[in-house]
This record gives sequence, C-alpha cells and structure tokens, in this order.
Amino acid sequence: MSDRAGLTQSLKNGQRYMETWPMRKELTPLFPEQRIIKATRFGIKVMPAVAAISILTQMTFSNAQAMPQAIVVALFAISLPLQGMWWLGNRANTQLPPSLAAWYRELHQKITETGFALEPVNANPRYRELAVILNRAFRQLDKNALERWF
Repeated sequence: MSDRAGLTQSLKNGQRYMETWPMRKELTPLFPEQRIIKATRFGIKVMPAVAAISILTQMTFSNAQAMPQAIVVALFAISLPLQGMWWLGNRANTQLPPSLAAWYRELHQKITETGFALEPVNANPRYRELAVILNRAFRQLDKNALERWF
C-alpha cells in the first residue's frame, strides 16, 4: 500500500514540478527537465489516442489474434507520460549537488538583495526549490543581473 501511495505522490510531485520548472532556452543545455517536460506533455496529448487506435484497429478488423499485442502497445503508450511524471517527481525531491546548491544560494541572495521577499534559504535545497528560485529570478531580475549566470 505504501508503494502505491509513494507512486501516486511521485506522480503528483512530477505534475507540480512540471508546472514550476521555468521553460527557458537558457536552461536547456544545463538541465534535462525541459526535454522531459516537453516529451511528457506531448505524451499526455498523444498517447491516449495511440492506445485507443491500437485496440480499436484490431477490433475493427476482427483480429482477435492480434489483440494481446494491441493491448501491450496500448499499455506501453499510456505508460510513457506516467514515466515522465514519475521521473520529474523523483527529480523534484532530489537534493542538489554542492555546485548547484551554491548557485541556488547565490540566486536567492541576489533576489533578496533587490528587495523581493522570499522564503528563507533552504540548507539542503532540492531541485524543486531550484525551480522556484529560477522562476523568481527570470521574473524579477533584469537581464544584466542574470548575465552572470547565463
């Protein structure tokens, strides 16, 4: 039961992280998130149709022998966006490596120095906190302040 709750929570965390992560071209070479988010969103839109078509095609042609394969293809298609959400949920809860944690602290300090209110700096930041800070930085800091990092 706890594994199911863990999977469900990971999928929910992935959904939140997907909504939080800033989709900026400056971040594309640094992090895989943007590619994973784009693929997951694409999968959410397309894969249910692929699953339905794989089964409906076999039903239309009364091809009962191919139905098991069609069901496997449908299950695989449905699982792809779930895999993306699961990966994002796990990534959101992963602690930042020391170099990224230092970058997180620098960004946090720069934002607070410009007069914007933030939650206190997290001693052990995760990718989730980095996403929030990056969002705030792109919204509230001018291009000159961001030039140092990008």
